[in-house]
Amino acid sequence: MKIEEIKKLLPHRYPFLLVDRVLEVEDDRIVTIKNVTVNEEFFNGHFPGAPIMPGVLQVEALAQSGCIMLMKAMVKDPDKSLIVFTGIKNAKFRQQVVPGDQLRMEVKLSNMRRNFVTMEGVATVDGKVACELEASAAIVTRE
Repeated sequence: MKIEEIKKLLPHRYPFLLVDRVLEVEDDRIVTIKNVTVNEEFFNGHFPGAPIMPGVLQVEALAQSGCIMLMKAMVKDPDKSLIVFTGIKNAKFRQQVVPGDQLRMEVKLSNMRRNFVTMEGVATVDGKVACELEASAAIVTRE
């Protein structure tokens, strides 16, 4: 799945759209990538002279990946639904993500009850874990 199809499923836009491509998608699993470039707006302040992708944006990229999976597999009309983050547990940051890295994200659906879901996500760079977490979300009607 390329960027134009991703934009049909997510409401996010530059500079906050943090998924560049979907490599694999199933009903309960997705693999995506984010190409990290020095042109990203957040590198201007995080940190001048030593650019590091903020951990919170790694978490957001994993959450967006999970949203794509849910929108593709469980939402009948993506224009009428929104997936909102409701919690983060056990977030860990194992290594820095810097310009030139390709963040590979894998998110798996852990549990679903009605419109509430829990997911587990891992982001890697060159096969090494950069970020991992457990997340919860709700599928809600767009107003």
